[in-house]
Amino acid sequence: MLSSTAKNLYWMGRYLQRAKTTARLIEASQRMVLQSAGKEAEGVVAVFGMEDEFRQSRGQAQRQGGRLDDLIEFLAFDETNPSSIVSSIASARRNAREERNNITVDVWESLNGLWLELTARLRRNRATLDRGALVEHVRKQAVMVFGAAQVTLLRDEAYNFFQLGAFLERGDNTARILDVKYHHLLPDGRRQSEQLDYFAWSEVLACIGAVRTYRRIYRSALDPAKVAELLLLRRDVPRSVHHCLWMVDLNMRELADAYGTRGEADRLAGELHARLRYAGIDRVFDTGLARFLGGVRDGIATLNDEISRQFLLD
Repeated sequence: MLSSTAKNLYWMGRYLQRAKTTARLIEASQRMVLQSAGKEAEGVVAVFGMEDEFRQSRGQAQRQGGRLDDLIEFLAFDETNPSSIVSSIASARRNAREERNNITVDVWESLNGLWLELTARLRRNRATLDRGALVEHVRKQAVMVFGAAQVTLLRDEAYNFFQLGAFLERGDNTARILDVKYHHLLPDGRRQSEQLDYFAWSEVLACIGAVRTYRRIYRSALDPAKVAELLLLRRDVPRSVHHCLWMVDLNMRELADAYGTRGEADRLAGELHARLRYAGIDRVFDTGLARFLGGVRDGIATLNDEISRQFLLD
């Protein structure tokens, strides 16, 4: 496969996953922003490491509205923000358009239809735009694009690179959400909270759509250490960091079988997966949750660089 093809498919997966994660994070955070008089807005953009950009956009904005409107505008519809939903969908569509021969009609039509509807709505009067409803629509349609990919794409290198991008992005996003949200509620990184804010911890789970999943697995009251374990170490939770790195390692092994060679990216993928596979939540907290998550995020960034060098010729 041409490196340009692999690159387009890899980044198509990353951008599409980024848009879906951003939409879910906005939905899960809206009520918290309202209840905290806007203080939560800074925490939400901190997940993406864009606090300075958000403050700058607020300073330049001339529109009317509170911090919640500013937050949604910046993370969802600001075309100058390369990580916003509209920018991510546009980038994913550009990558998909270049690879029409390597994706199915269902995948292309789902993604192109999402982009057309999103841009059409944004061209209308912004004052009457229902931002919350549009974010919810984007999340649902992004799920449909991924669903179309799962049921129609040929299981070949094109699929592997798409999966690599999607799961690497998802794992990084979940690690960021856990790091920022957990330490926002427990700044010293404790395992327990003397006065548990049930609603706030539920919103942490809602960021990855796992409120009911937590109840099914633990059948107990919310516990910060168990929330961390679910987001970080449970391989059976599709958005956990462990599950994502397991899928990255699996797709790397399938690519190695297809090409007949292995490189540094293969070693790093296996090492990262093993780090999560053999970790226990007690040891994670003994090490320090922030330190452990920082190591995982650094590993994901390094793996992305190695994948780029090994396959994408960057």
